[in-house]
Amino acid sequence: MNFGIDRLLADPALLQQLSGRRVALVAHPASVTRDLTHSLDALIAAGINVTAAFGPQHGIKGDKQDNMVETADEVDATYGIPLFSLYGEVRRPSGQMMSTADVFLFDLQDLGCRIYTFCTTLLYLLQAAEAAGKSVWVLDRPNPAGRPVEGTLLLGGHESFVGAGPMPMRHGLTMGEMGHWFVARFGLNVDYRVIEMEGWQPDAMPGFGWPEDRLWINPSPNAATLNMARAYAGTVMLEGTTLSEGRGTTRPLEVLFGAPDISASDVLVEMRRLAPGWLTGCGLREAWFTPTFHKHAGVLCNALFVHAEGTFYDHAAFRPWRLQALAWKAIRTLYPDYPLWRDFPYEYEFDRLAIDVINGGPVLREWVDDPAARPADLDAVTSPDEAAWRAEIAPLLLYR
Repeated sequence: MNFGIDRLLADPALLQQLSGRRVALVAHPASVTRDLTHSLDALIAAGINVTAAFGPQHGIKGDKQDNMVETADEVDATYGIPLFSLYGEVRRPSGQMMSTADVFLFDLQDLGCRIYTFCTTLLYLLQAAEAAGKSVWVLDRPNPAGRPVEGTLLLGGHESFVGAGPMPMRHGLTMGEMGHWFVARFGLNVDYRVIEMEGWQPDAMPGFGWPEDRLWINPSPNAATLNMARAYAGTVMLEGTTLSEGRGTTRPLEVLFGAPDISASDVLVEMRRLAPGWLTGCGLREAWFTPTFHKHAGVLCNALFVHAEGTFYDHAAFRPWRLQALAWKAIRTLYPDYPLWRDFPYEYEFDRLAIDVINGGPVLREWVDDPAARPADLDAVTSPDEAAWRAEIAPLLLYR
């Protein structure tokens, strides 16, 4: 199969449409062609007049390890073009940035999760392009989590850099499809097009969204494996808790929690008692780690590791958002007074708990903290949102 960048470079008619126009590229380390050439190098080698490049959160080089670590603008040492940061002094492209090009190529590998900020960066780019009269092309890439949808819809008033609009945590779209949703949802009058992939089969074994003939390259420092990409719609919510998500280890965001004062084996027993059906589709095992930095640095932590891979993985059955919620519910049941929720300005939001910013509202936190609330109660709130989202995006799907 071919990703959008490969199709563009192989199609003289598409390249001709960029001839005589100034082109900017939004990219990161995973923005590579089939032969692992970075898209910036490949476009310039193809004769495209690339006049600027943009980097999202973690930087165009992917060197910024943690959240809320900003990247400065700079000049590319090889080509002498400006490298603008969309996670530095600004999140939205400025008028001066937009003036550097006529067509903006968006070539970011996403994880299929609302909180992964690249989809918000796409929205901000589309809005800036509308205001400046510019064109945006998404060079489409796979959603490694595939088509499954999970989570409550973000509530109005809870928008943030990790919540671009009323979508669930696991949205099931490619970035090209997401762009179409943004255009429709926000009524944007912008010249938008998608350079579609060839041969992407989101429900096909064995990759279920990620083609077996393409390497996985970290789109951000802690997105190290396809297993992480599948589990991320659940495990990323640990950023709003005092529990470790595995930062400071070799396998971050592949655990349901890590803590020095919680028994992982006891939690797993309680999870199986509360909602055994929510544990299907993956393998879970007790693990230990000592983070070298971040939460609980230098302290031995007990953890539950998620294996959404190999023979353990059932693409249709795996529900990482519910799995993560269940782990917290078990912890709250076993340790009622545990200080679970982390109170800090997550993604520069100062007036809400981090977990509420992450989940797009208080519903999940309130369910975890309510001793009388049962798994069926969370399902009753979530399932209608998921069904509504599936119906809303059905006309936008480019790949069947």
